[in-house]
Amino acid sequence: MVEAQAQAIVEEEAARTDDGRTIRHDELPELDSPTKIDTRDVKLWYGEKQALSGININIPERQVTAFIGPSGCGKTTFLKCLNRMNDTIEGVRVEGQISMDGNDLYDRRIDVVQLRARVGMVFQKPNPFPKSIYDNVAYGPRIHGLARNKSELDEIVATSLRRAGLYNEVADRMQDTATGMSGGQQQRLCIARTIAVSPEVILMDEPCSALDPISTAQVEELIDELKENYTVVIVTHNLQQAARVSQYTGFFHLGRLIEYGETAQLFHNPAQRMTEDYITGRFG
Repeated sequence: MVEAQAQAIVEEEAARTDDGRTIRHDELPELDSPTKIDTRDVKLWYGEKQALSGININIPERQVTAFIGPSGCGKTTFLKCLNRMNDTIEGVRVEGQISMDGNDLYDRRIDVVQLRARVGMVFQKPNPFPKSIYDNVAYGPRIHGLARNKSELDEIVATSLRRAGLYNEVADRMQDTATGMSGGQQQRLCIARTIAVSPEVILMDEPCSALDPISTAQVEELIDELKENYTVVIVTHNLQQAARVSQYTGFFHLGRLIEYGETAQLFHNPAQRMTEDYITGRFG
């Protein structure tokens, strides 16, 4: 009995934030939308180094959720847990539970290729394939067998480009190489490529960090439109961007989720001193 109590104390201390508060699953905010992704006590190690400690979060369906925090705080590591991108890194170990629509994403029966179609990802630096604009968007539907003929494939490509706000700019040059596009166009093309396989969730890791202000504004406008059809989760160092595009925000620090809640509440009246210090520029 004494051993069990001691172990419980150790585990609680391990999950504490720096200001002494533990974010428990039953303390998470009530969402205006149904929960799409739910995580309980997620921990991750790179070899012997622990990078995430007891992350509990409920991500709402068809809303934009932002993760903020200093470099190296675990937000991108956690983002990659949501479509098991960390599986590709040798020595990574994940504990806890991550579920989508109530289904365990780490169940051994899960087809990871299909999971990554359902939970697409847009990376920090635009990474179009060295193919035509058309073939970039058509690539996913082809390999997943989503089109029965050329006409259906054409429709998927056109619809995806429209949803990415790019169709009018490229309609007359579909066979041009994608690498000849501007950086902002390339990033929107990557978003169109993600949309083309009909995902349910779109993960974005610093999608605007390599873009100019005009392209950034275009991508932010697109993110706002995407939530009509998709659940969007974005990692950003830009606090103003998080405030502009998201409905919910989580603040990470040293591998822990310090605070999570509605974006307006977190930015204007944070519950944790550490969150306030980060938002006001005292560190980070």
